[in-house]
Amino acid sequence: MFEHTVAHTIEHIKSDIESVKKRDPAARSTLEILLTYSGLHAVLMYRVAHFFYTKKLYTIARCISQLARLLTGIEIHPGAKIGKGFFIDHGSGVVIGETAEIGDNCLVYQGVTLGGTGKEKGKRHPTLGNNVMVGAGARVLGPFKVGDNVKIAANAVVLEEVPPNCTAVGVPARIVRRNGQKVVNDLDQVHIPDPVAQELCAYRIRLEKLEKQMNKLEIAEIGKKYNNGKQQGGSL
Repeated sequence: MFEHTVAHTIEHIKSDIESVKKRDPAARSTLEILLTYSGLHAVLMYRVAHFFYTKKLYTIARCISQLARLLTGIEIHPGAKIGKGFFIDHGSGVVIGETAEIGDNCLVYQGVTLGGTGKEKGKRHPTLGNNVMVGAGARVLGPFKVGDNVKIAANAVVLEEVPPNCTAVGVPARIVRRNGQKVVNDLDQVHIPDPVAQELCAYRIRLEKLEKQMNKLEIAEIGKKYNNGKQQGGSL
């Protein structure tokens, strides 16, 4: 899947263009795709940069990747391994780390990060299987596997492995579908508990309890002073 010859690089570029044609109904012609799709421009420049990277020409590879970032707003480290048919739709803000691996026919939307969670050397970025879709603004962070045919919802934050044929949503991401079947019954994304509101409610309850205890102490203190005053008055 990750061969590094010129022939395989050209084959992958062709498959990237075909992927755009199949997945974007707005694409009208190959010429239009080549001239106007910044996501494709970033992937094509990555293919060239990755070729130089595999030949240990690291500085040339990084210069190409940084030029791609400047022109497209998409940063793909030349050390990443990306299969054929990769499509970045709309593109801007996508970041793909050095040790990330992406299978064949994957789709990524704008604002996606395939990043690491530390500064250790070695594998530190995620591995995506084949036919994975990552929604806009999603974050996949860490050196784990996301299985084949997985869908990650927009703005999800994935911090652990996702099995094949699943749909993951939320922060942190949880699996809501597996093999086309619902994992949970309630998928209402509007009327869900607000953890911040719940925490504030808990603090309010504690504050009310403290206020009641303070009132009791104040009443007891006033009663004590009153009794002491009566005793002093009686002794006179």
